[in-house]
Amino acid sequence: MQGGKNQMAKKGKKYIEASKQIEAGKAYGAEEALALVKKVDFAKFDATVEVAYNLNLDTKQADQQLRGAVVLPNGTGKEQTVIVFAKGQKAKDAEAAGADVVGDDDLVERIQSGWLDFDVAIATPDMMAQVGRLGRVLGPKGLMPNPKTGTVTMDVTKAVKESKAGKVTYRTDKAGNVHVPIGKVSFEEKALVENFNTIKDVIVKARPASVKGQYVKHVSVASTFGPSVTLDATAL
Repeated sequence: MQGGKNQMAKKGKKYIEASKQIEAGKAYGAEEALALVKKVDFAKFDATVEVAYNLNLDTKQADQQLRGAVVLPNGTGKEQTVIVFAKGQKAKDAEAAGADVVGDDDLVERIQSGWLDFDVAIATPDMMAQVGRLGRVLGPKGLMPNPKTGTVTMDVTKAVKESKAGKVTYRTDKAGNVHVPIGKVSFEEKALVENFNTIKDVIVKARPASVKGQYVKHVSVASTFGPSVTLDATAL
């Protein structure tokens, strides 16, 4: 029982009070749910709002592993630090597009030495042999450039600008869950709803043909420390 008491204590009074404002067992519509997330947030900073999907997927099957990227119409509210692995003219293009750090072998060495102060890594295809050496470092953090998310590309200008504009990546974990940030608590409700709908459309369209039965098993939204609000998955 001691463990249970400790878990309750970890939640804290503010979390428990916030939870009381959410009707237990109710599945909300997107507008109502996001308005509620804003209302019950109690963080002393501008918390991130995230949507969490639990999908009916067998991620052992290659065609049921979802991965991709999408630009949110209202951005994420976070300034993204973008690095680019490129040489020559492509390096100049990346700098002109607003990349924070651009390099080739020197950038690979910098990261191997422990530097990881960035949010997005982009690479031209010819740099992937060198960047591949960083797989053990960047892979677990979800920072490895990947063609599926548009971060391995010759069009570095587009990739940098999209990342700066609010591009987010999504991928399923082993249990079929997808977590994606959709903005900040300070966003207007309309902006959060538009961002949510953008993600929703992408997830729904990505449904593998081999999936039978209900695809979206559960979906919820929450702020960084706030309680989650369940949405009506049958409406998606």
